[in-house]
Amino acid sequence: MRRLVPVVTVLAALAGCSTPPDASSPAQGSALADEGLSREQRLRNLLGALADDSMMGRRTGSEGAAMAARFVAAELQRYGIEPAGENGYFQPVPLVWVQRNGRRRAALPSATLDPDTMPPESILPDEVNVVGIIRGTDPVLRDEAVVIGAHFDHVGMGAAVDGDSIYNGADDDGSGTVAVLEIARELVRSPTRRTVVVLLSTAEEMGILGTRWYLERPVFPLDATVADLQIEMIARPDSLAGGPGHAWLTGYERTTMGDQLAEAGSPIVPDPRPDQRFFFRSDNLPFAQQGIPAHTLSSFNLHRDYHAPSDEVDKVDFAHMAAVVDAAVQAVRYLGDGPTPAWKDGGRDGLTGGR
Repeated sequence: MRRLVPVVTVLAALAGCSTPPDASSPAQGSALADEGLSREQRLRNLLGALADDSMMGRRTGSEGAAMAARFVAAELQRYGIEPAGENGYFQPVPLVWVQRNGRRRAALPSATLDPDTMPPESILPDEVNVVGIIRGTDPVLRDEAVVIGAHFDHVGMGAAVDGDSIYNGADDDGSGTVAVLEIARELVRSPTRRTVVVLLSTAEEMGILGTRWYLERPVFPLDATVADLQIEMIARPDSLAGGPGHAWLTGYERTTMGDQLAEAGSPIVPDPRPDQRFFFRSDNLPFAQQGIPAHTLSSFNLHRDYHAPSDEVDKVDFAHMAAVVDAAVQAVRYLGDGPTPAWKDGGRDGLTGGR
């Protein structure tokens, strides 16, 4: 597999960092080094680092996942975004290993999974979400929040295909993660009226565990969280969504969010493959189950590199991806400044839980 040489120095430095960046002195202004770059170039650099071989596929519980968490936290600090975790940008997520269907999987503690009674080798000690916050500018609306998120984990290393055993996850969900970083970079320079919570979550591939834990320990009250927009798999165009520069919204018909964005001129369209049930397969689901209008933005075209070692950076259409990020920035600004989305009649059908 081709190694992306320009990011090796950065990754080596992050690998030696066992703690989050110093939250007491965020590096406002250090992002000025990016000023001469286009959005497409910044996305290329970010994704080249996050989906590099040295991240080892970012599987939950691996050093690669820990490196990825440190990388995205360092970016948030570099942009000058306020840390919102319990330890700088890091929100610890308590996970344990369990056996399910003959496979080792991560799980959150429960009444039947008490870490205090489990052997040390069953505990994942260092799993974290990465969380930042951009305070709103309106004296009233800043007490409401929009969450933007993506998951930085992937499936790690596995069976070799054509000699390649590293499942880099450039599209899934490296593309969403770096999109959220780019959105945060924009918003911190010109905040919206509402507060924006930036949530980069762990263990989505293990059952959306990082996001589920966030909802048990939110950094902003859930009853004041008016919307959640997740971004997942936007690295390639989808002809059914309109081709390059277009993306679709899972569960479009469930809330007014999609209609409101369409009225604002957004190129975001309904999910063209509702039979795939993508609304139930990403980090938006736990938010929706809590009663928060929540969707995932994507342009996944069912390509065959999904969860394969061939999900590589060299297959990314960065012009398309930059255009989708443009649309996502405007969507988040609309959510942060405009009317709040609401559930339509029947929109919460099939969901459990809620407030």
